Amino acid sequence: MTNFVSIAGALADETRWRIVRLVMNDALCVCELAEIFKMPQSSVSSHVQVIRKAGLLVDEKCEKWTYFRIAPTHWKMIGSLVDYFQDEKRGQFSRDLTRTKARLARRENSCCPGPRILAQTSKR
Repeated sequence: MTNFVSIAGALADETRWRIVRLVMNDALCVCELAEIFKMPQSSVSSHVQVIRKAGLLVDEKCEKWTYFRIAPTHWKMIGSLVDYFQDEKRGQFSRDLTRTKARLARRENSCCPGPRILAQTSKR
């Protein structure tokens, strides 16, 4: 069961909110997020686990990598929050998106094979 307090707690951290915004559009693994945010994988993994435990993520295991994306049941809620707070941290999110696009462009030649199922699901 999804709990408002756990969701609010998961979204109450700037790094977790940045992760949520990125995995709203694309399924990403921890190593990709770590590269995008220029943070240690262990730190990113800890943030992802808080978001996952709040019930906001679905995941797909491909070989030794696990890809995360916002659960379809939460797309509307997260989308509404993104729309409501659209001006907040616009510059940071723009930089995150630029780094994400660059990282995804290199995915085919990287260690991460990419998701199969989550890549096919449409956000809206």
